[in-house]
Amino acid sequence: MRLEGKRVIVTGGSTGIGAAVAGRFLEEGAKVSVWCRNPANAEAIAAGLPKLAAVESVDVADAGGVDKAFAHSLSALGGLDVLICNAGISIRRNFVDIPREEFDRVIRVNLHGVFYVSQLAARHMLAQEKGGAILMTASTSGVTAYRYYADYNASKGALLAMMRTMAVELAPKVRVNAVNPGYTMTPMQEAEYSPEMLAKVNGIIPMKRHARPEELASLYVYLASDEAAYASGAVFTLDGAESVASGAAYLQGG
Repeated sequence: MRLEGKRVIVTGGSTGIGAAVAGRFLEEGAKVSVWCRNPANAEAIAAGLPKLAAVESVDVADAGGVDKAFAHSLSALGGLDVLICNAGISIRRNFVDIPREEFDRVIRVNLHGVFYVSQLAARHMLAQEKGGAILMTASTSGVTAYRYYADYNASKGALLAMMRTMAVELAPKVRVNAVNPGYTMTPMQEAEYSPEMLAKVNGIIPMKRHARPEELASLYVYLASDEAAYASGAVFTLDGAESVASGAAYLQGG
């Protein structure tokens, strides 16, 4: 029960990594509010995790919607100690074929959305005596040139830069860190694969498999807990050694 009494918001919390984090945080004693864009997913996660304090259906790219969802979550939780910025989208496309509106959408969700909710959370945490922690789901894409994901790569690289600035400005009351997942078998990732493509990607990962969302959730528990009280401004990579394997990112798109 390392998160006993912690009040937590998880964006993008209805599937994949976010759902695994929400479930694990409940097991660790936290009080959790989940945000997701799809109303059907909101209903599903509410049914699957009945102990959730609140479930908000909100598009994080909509600043007004974020303001309302944040107010609702604060009321349901009675405050906020931990924010997990996990909402994100990716679209596989050659750089020269990316429509401008598609590029804008990826940046709005993956970067603007994190800014909107993090700013609200930071203001709240700075005003309370015990501060808080903000964790972001970034990606190895933010530090490596993966083919066919120029917009996604750009959003995650910018996210890491923002995280570092926040960590400096918000210290010592608020800790800010990022997690860089490698290939993780989430519904979003699985939808992009053919069986042949999955086998190819597994073949270039030294661990020879994708991460499981539950493995990421364990790292988030540590970073949200008081055990990580001195961790801030850091990037924690969990990718089965893929990002340090020579040529892995290039081979992925060959």
